[in-house]
Amino acid sequence: MSFWKTKKLSEMTAEEWESLCDNCGQCCLHKLEDEDTGDLYFTSVACKLIDLETCRCTRYSERTQLVPECLDLKQHSFTEYNWLPASCAYRLLNDGKELPPWHPLLSGDSKSAQNAGVSISSYAIKESEVDDIEDLEDYIIEWLE
Repeated sequence: MSFWKTKKLSEMTAEEWESLCDNCGQCCLHKLEDEDTGDLYFTSVACKLIDLETCRCTRYSERTQLVPECLDLKQHSFTEYNWLPASCAYRLLNDGKELPPWHPLLSGDSKSAQNAGVSISSYAIKESEVDDIEDLEDYIIEWLE
């Protein structure tokens, strides 16, 4: 039986944990929160460290030092991760749901998130391409779920 069906997230080895990432890059998008409602809005603006072709962090091991807002998921309680995309394996498994059929652990293809249209590679821009990072609301996107 597959490890993700028999183990809790907190019980996984580092290798198992990392293999859950589907390379969609959605967690690397800048997000805005409405202070009044708590609603979360994703933007099309991605972290400066992401490689938009692979949707992987170019400085993964040191990302939290280089980008202080970047969170190490393994260091936090999952009850506070409603900001992860609905298709994220960490969120799905935490919520007792199955991995989607396109997930790399099921498909065997590291580009399956791109092939399924879930990856940010086709629309995201790096924060360095934004004239004023304070204007992120101009880049809000809506998910089709």
